[in-house]
Amino acid sequence: MFLAGAFIAVGSLYAQTPASEWKVGVAKLKETIQANPAQAAEEAGQMIKGKNKKNIELLVAIGEAYLEAGKIPEAQQYAALAKKANGKSADAAVLEGDIALKQKNAGLASQKYEEAIYFNPRCAAAYLKFADIYKMANSSLAIEKLNQLKALQPSNTGVDKKLAEIYYLKNDFSKAADAYSRFAMGPVATEEDLVKYAFALFLNHDFEKSLEVANMGLQKNPRHAAFNRLAMYNYTDLKRFDEAMKAADIFFNETDKADYSYLDYMYYGHLLEDLKKYDEAVIQYEKAVQLDPSNTNLYKNISAAYERKNDYKKAISAYRKYYASLDKEKQTPDLQFQVGRLYYGAGTQPDSLTITVEERKQALASADSVFQAIAVAAPDSYLGNFWRARANSALDPETTLGLAKPFYEEVATLLESKNDPRYNAALVECYSYLGYYYLLAIENPALKAEAKANKETSRDYWSKILAIDPANATAKRALDGIK
Repeated sequence: MFLAGAFIAVGSLYAQTPASEWKVGVAKLKETIQANPAQAAEEAGQMIKGKNKKNIELLVAIGEAYLEAGKIPEAQQYAALAKKANGKSADAAVLEGDIALKQKNAGLASQKYEEAIYFNPRCAAAYLKFADIYKMANSSLAIEKLNQLKALQPSNTGVDKKLAEIYYLKNDFSKAADAYSRFAMGPVATEEDLVKYAFALFLNHDFEKSLEVANMGLQKNPRHAAFNRLAMYNYTDLKRFDEAMKAADIFFNETDKADYSYLDYMYYGHLLEDLKKYDEAVIQYEKAVQLDPSNTNLYKNISAAYERKNDYKKAISAYRKYYASLDKEKQTPDLQFQVGRLYYGAGTQPDSLTITVEERKQALASADSVFQAIAVAAPDSYLGNFWRARANSALDPETTLGLAKPFYEEVATLLESKNDPRYNAALVECYSYLGYYYLLAIENPALKAEAKANKETSRDYWSKILAIDPANATAKRALDGIK
């Protein structure tokens, strides 16, 4: 009897009190629903007696409380009562949409949200929830709906927040950053919003602004992993290497709950490589590969780091790993060219302590072999034979055997036919070698019979250089020396 009397008294109270008080009752109801469903049902029933029988806001609030607790039949019951009280209630339609969404019926949910917008074109919740349904499946439709609400409510930061989220998911970082800028620096923004704003700016290559936002986050939370990560990234891209190293040290050693990715190690590798700490850079690149073995592009970074410290054996090994990881159709001549260039670098490196004479010859022979394959694969390109000429010139440093001669001649003939100033530098190199070759031939006793012809041929090549570059001092001296 006492409980019944108490519920009657509660019902009487809610029938006569303003919304601020029944909202307190709904808040308490949320706690009771799970603990004592029967009591919650009785309390809810008492709350809607009297004048509150047609209180749409109250009916919907109780329905949402039940829905939040996972009690769908009860939520449907109060949605039906709200619709009965007002068949054109936008709030009731939103509740029906929420129930449908809970039942994983996105089609019915979106229909109910559209219905709510029809009943009340300014029902912000319906627009936002509609956009949530379509943000992945049809982002254009979601954005269109949000822009409709934006036109009605320009200062609604909830719209900007949802637009930012959708643009971020679409990888449209320019528009995402613009949307975040309208609310992320204000009081409604969460720490996650600030992180995504900074990332959107970073991915849009606005490194200065991204750094500014990241540093703002660090002022509030100095040990936050994402803000420290972005500080390292941005300082690296801005080439502020000392600050980047400090940020990297904090990120890898002092942050809370850091979940390191291949990108973290890759960026750290870039930073160390820029600081010429090549061995340390390679360690970071290798960590990155371990985390993401599919990202074989990192072998190119490893190769470049070894090349910069003149460790060509390891540079070649790393690049071959990269090349071998590619599908056959992606193993193009330009990638083969890099292998040949590394062999050429090994064969022409100045440090005689790291490579023997025999190893030099082997490296240059390997380079020649690679460039030959390129010349065959891409006959319309001059690069294969041009680099064959360079490799053979390095194998014959005194130009006594003329190993490079046929290749420079072939390149010169091809480039002359193109008649394009872009190739002038390559032509000058061809003419310089050939002019020098025939200049040496003038003094060769074995070629005494051809001395006059060789003199004219040499003079012709040096003259061709002056036709391209009238100020070329080497060509002038050579011509002055030919009597």
